[in-house]
Amino acid sequence: MNITIRKARKEDMGEVLTLIQELAVFEKEPEAVIIDENDLIKDGFGEYPAFQCFVAEADGNIEGMALVYFRYSTWKGKTVHLEDLIVRESFRGKGLGSALYTEVIKFASEQGVKRTEWVVLNWNKDAADFYRRSGARVMEDWDTVQMDEEGMHSYLQKKGML
Repeated sequence: MNITIRKARKEDMGEVLTLIQELAVFEKEPEAVIIDENDLIKDGFGEYPAFQCFVAEADGNIEGMALVYFRYSTWKGKTVHLEDLIVRESFRGKGLGSALYTEVIKFASEQGVKRTEWVVLNWNKDAADFYRRSGARVMEDWDTVQMDEEGMHSYLQKKGML
């Protein structure tokens, strides 16, 4: 099998969206994806791209992807956030995930950032173990906090701001 890792192009966003949807199913949230291919094209390839995306091709077909963007840490400065790394189930264990991960770490290093960060579900032991073996620290004393659109609207409404 011939594996190639490269930066994604606009025309790859349909396959990237399919991979995002596969990840949502894997993470037991199949209805959570609300973006579409046009959102990915607009947000990733506009005047001010919101993200960078790398794809893994196996024998010329996109079988994996990693999506990253810049964040800013008040402690470290500019950082890279790995939002998602997904490999089609039938291609797991064949080196695509590792190759994508390496590309992300290389990208972050080339950007001169002080940290690369991401989250991993606590039940995804294989991924957490892989990250530990790579030298990453899985921080078990932090909780991820999110507020969805409905929650933001409700909060602002309670504050009399809507």
